[in-house]
Amino acid sequence: MDTDKVIQDLNRRFAAPLPEFYQRRIIFWYDEDKEFEDKLDEVVLKNANVIALTGNNAFSVKKLLSVDDLTTNYLVYSPLAYNRPDDNWLLDIELYSEEFRADLISIWMDEMGLASTPAMRKQAKHYRAYFNAKDRRLKISTQNKVPATPAQLHMAVMAAICGLKAAQPNQILRSVFRAGLDLNSNAVYQDFVKYHADGAFWAMVRQGCGFSEEEPDLGRLAIHLLLTAATRTMRQEYLAGLDGFISMPHQAYCYDFISEWLHSKDIGQLYDVARYVEDEAHLHQRFEKLTVDDLVGTECFPCINEVILTKLMTEISDHIIDVDTITGAVEKRRTCAWYEPFENFYDGILQAANMQRFFKEHSAGFHTAEAKGIWKEYTESYYQMDTYYRLFHLSFQKSLETSNILLDDLFKHVVDKVEGLYTHWFLGELGNNWSDVCADEMASYGKVLEVPQQEEFYCSRIKTSDTRVFVIISDAMRYEVAAAMADQLRRETQSKVSLGSMQSIFPSVTKFGMAALLPHKELTAELRNDILTVLADGQPTASGCRDKVLKSEDPASIALKYNDIIAMKRAERSALVKGMDVVYIYHDTIDEASHTSDTAVFAACDKAISELKNLVRIIVNEFGGTNILITADHGFLYTYSPLTEDDKVGKNEFYDADRENINNPKKESAKRCVEYGRRYAIVQKGVQPNYLLPVKFLDGKSDFDGFAPRESIRIKMNGGGMNFVHGGISLQEMVVPVIEYHYLRNDSMEYKRNKQKYDTKPVTVNLLSANRKISNMIFSLNFYQKDAVGANREAAAYQVYFTDENGRQISDVQKIIADKTSDNGAERTFRCQFNLKSLKYSNTAAYYLVIADEQGLQMPQREPFQIDIAFAVDEFDFFS
Repeated sequence: MDTDKVIQDLNRRFAAPLPEFYQRRIIFWYDEDKEFEDKLDEVVLKNANVIALTGNNAFSVKKLLSVDDLTTNYLVYSPLAYNRPDDNWLLDIELYSEEFRADLISIWMDEMGLASTPAMRKQAKHYRAYFNAKDRRLKISTQNKVPATPAQLHMAVMAAICGLKAAQPNQILRSVFRAGLDLNSNAVYQDFVKYHADGAFWAMVRQGCGFSEEEPDLGRLAIHLLLTAATRTMRQEYLAGLDGFISMPHQAYCYDFISEWLHSKDIGQLYDVARYVEDEAHLHQRFEKLTVDDLVGTECFPCINEVILTKLMTEISDHIIDVDTITGAVEKRRTCAWYEPFENFYDGILQAANMQRFFKEHSAGFHTAEAKGIWKEYTESYYQMDTYYRLFHLSFQKSLETSNILLDDLFKHVVDKVEGLYTHWFLGELGNNWSDVCADEMASYGKVLEVPQQEEFYCSRIKTSDTRVFVIISDAMRYEVAAAMADQLRRETQSKVSLGSMQSIFPSVTKFGMAALLPHKELTAELRNDILTVLADGQPTASGCRDKVLKSEDPASIALKYNDIIAMKRAERSALVKGMDVVYIYHDTIDEASHTSDTAVFAACDKAISELKNLVRIIVNEFGGTNILITADHGFLYTYSPLTEDDKVGKNEFYDADRENINNPKKESAKRCVEYGRRYAIVQKGVQPNYLLPVKFLDGKSDFDGFAPRESIRIKMNGGGMNFVHGGISLQEMVVPVIEYHYLRNDSMEYKRNKQKYDTKPVTVNLLSANRKISNMIFSLNFYQKDAVGANREAAAYQVYFTDENGRQISDVQKIIADKTSDNGAERTFRCQFNLKSLKYSNTAAYYLVIADEQGLQMPQREPFQIDIAFAVDEFDFFS
């Protein structure tokens, strides 16, 4: 500011009206840098005298202003700075006088709202280059907290350079790391250097993290931070040889910093930093020498997942499947950071462990004496093995969409082990038992006695209904898929859901299964143009004819297709079903997927469940339906591994080897074989194929006989389709699900009487540990899941942490995934280790354990705790 401008401003200040009770105005002009000392003689004011403090005239000036002259206006020029207030003889006068500054630093400080103390002026001068632009000064003044001390000003400048509103050390550090580990190309750090904040940055790092090296190096700082943090959850001896990067006195801060970053939205930036540290410190090779238990509790390095998975998958490949180790490791790791990139691998080995558990529970094999007994066992528990296998291959297929060079081949070795468990043991052993005990009944009756039959579906479930019925028929939806959907419907809708089963007609293929579900007194089959056609009371039952067959029984019936309904507007589809008592809706996602690729079938099962749940909502919300039956025409067999020749039976088994046309098998088989697939054969009466089981075809009222391979054996034929098959008599093919879905309106008596039973709620988690006193910075607590997941209790995820009485978080965050299904309460417990932040704690203050639902749908639980730690660490006072 030039002298004329100074005089103009001062004259304006002295001309202003006096404050109340004031009879004159005294203004102290502070100029510690003595920028105007040699220009003071030019300052002549209209209505005030000018006096200058020299450092030796304080007494005379005080006498003048306090005794000799009490009416004249004065401008007191003060180029002095005092170390202590007691040294300032004019302090009492300054306190009731006004202040004026004309130097640039003072103007900037006033603009930013900074206190004009000598220490603050000193730091403001240090950052003169940064404050030289108005937009940069604005970044300081608009921060969440205006700096009041030099240390806070250091932080504020670094935060402003980083584009932060909050001047927090953790956020500043993260911003620097986000810009890259190379100091020369790190834009944020280069701005630190440009504006002289680099010294403050390394001072902050040195005090908070304990990192002190002569040459600045962000890469080595990253190694220091992550390794020091890791010692909080991993024994330090496991990092022997890297001690130079570890500062135990700063362990708490480093752990807090990394933990906070791990659970933030920009965790992706930390991934690259952590991978750099792994490579530089050769951590992967080091961790390979540790056990899974040694590693499972540490989450700051992504390679720990690779090491754990490598160890577990290698053991599985070596026929060592430790169920408890696998389930424990997966349960722990799924609550850790960076689980998602490895989720498919973890889910896969978890399903392998489930299969191994099933194997151990049934290691003696399957030896049930009656077919109906095996049917009961399958529909109650055995089907779960099919589910484990399907979920495993879903995870495996998803893993193929990305690539992990360390794990991909190992996962394929696990596939081989799973194939052994499922295809060779489960399908082989159970299939053998089933084939043995059902053979006589299938040969004599074409069905298993004392089991509901698909042919009786309309008569027993539709014709007898006294309310409107919606029937959803999903092509090839096997029993275990329906079981999964039934569980979801129970939890997601206000309904009464039951799952039953019935035996599909033989062969278990679409045209026979769909016909069996239609109204009829008798099903027959005849050759039309060399194609076997299924008739219901003489009427064709192909897709386009089903509406007519339904109407012949009840005119108020209609047959619709899912794809047509879903494409219609609401009013259009509602008009279609208006006035209809029986509505059949045909859905084809699973079987259709098999025509594209066998490997797409399991993914199609999940898609089918999603589509069918949506269809149920449409029926309930738009059509007003409350009574829905969901079933299928047949199930299916699926094995990932290609079959060997030993698993296949040739087509030449279809003709009688004693006949004269033995030398022309193609001609003979064409005459004698009416229709065949991978899993069934319909032949002219009298043909006796070797190695195939006879199945009475359509109650023996046709000119044909039926045959099926044992177990999961396929019939040789040209073309694909060796993995996904149906048509045979295996449980997976013939056990057809029947879901009875009854929507419960709020005013229904059933709902009112059993509201607690039908209202779906997430399971809750409660503290199990009785002690409410914390005496260590690191401690563990036990929790329990109150109810088992199932029926109307759904899984939930909770974040668990500690806060002070003001709600400020004082610990790291632990995650509990409450999805346990066991009825045994002892198996629904969790143990979490907590790390308190480096703060000062009072044994008289209130602290709380918070159990918060991740989705925020429930009120957080708060449990009061006392913290009594004798040597708790105080917060870092940076730059003190």
